[in-house]
Amino acid sequence: MRPDTAILAGIIPLLVMYYPGGPGVSTAFAVDNDSGRAKKILREIDDLWRGDSSHGRFSMHVKTRHYTRSLQMEGWSKGTEQTLMRILKPLKEKGTATLKSGTTIYSYLPRTDRTIRLTSGMMMGSWMGSHFTNDDLVKESRMEEDYIPTISFEGLRDGKQVMIFELKPKAEAAVVWGKLELMVTKPDYLPVYEKFYDEDLKLARTMTFSDIKLLAGRQRPAVMRLTPADKPDEHTEFVYESLQFNVRLNDNFFSLANLKRY
Repeated sequence: MRPDTAILAGIIPLLVMYYPGGPGVSTAFAVDNDSGRAKKILREIDDLWRGDSSHGRFSMHVKTRHYTRSLQMEGWSKGTEQTLMRILKPLKEKGTATLKSGTTIYSYLPRTDRTIRLTSGMMMGSWMGSHFTNDDLVKESRMEEDYIPTISFEGLRDGKQVMIFELKPKAEAAVVWGKLELMVTKPDYLPVYEKFYDEDLKLARTMTFSDIKLLAGRQRPAVMRLTPADKPDEHTEFVYESLQFNVRLNDNFFSLANLKRY
């Protein structure tokens, strides 16, 4: 989703059955293959988290079967190639940082004063102990450009006017998903959820969006929760505390030297 971008930068950004007339379900159904209209809306959603540069503070909360983990973080991005994220709290992990430069990721560990360049074999490993992978940080995708969209539903659902998109990847697109399904509200086109299906069209994970508030000058979801389909009791949640777009950042800000500063 996909967040870039803002701070999530490529992490960081659906399957619904309808029973017309039932309580709390959709009361209208339509199929719209107007790809031009769909692409225009997807472009607006893609750009919701995009700026020439960005700076934000946020917290990340991870819940797994074996542990819970909460971090306060600060992050910067410039374009789609450069991202720096640094842990502020807890104190024992303060200064731990991740730098994305193009398709390369570096991790700095202040306890040992070591900077590690992630190898290809490490890309599918967990990022910061979350349900995101290091590879998620590198991937950069735009729904408008990489997927063929269909508006599969437009109408009232759970008392809200919404649209649901089904997105199938273009043959030449460098994406890993077999299908996406995205629900947005109308008329503001804010995302409600996005579901990711693997190449066998089996649900792999779901991202939900909530707590709409003013961020970077407009209403945006402040809370994003990623839940793996095979571990429904686990999740990783991002909560934006502040967000600014188009801040002044030099390219040398995203350097290995700055990665170690805290």
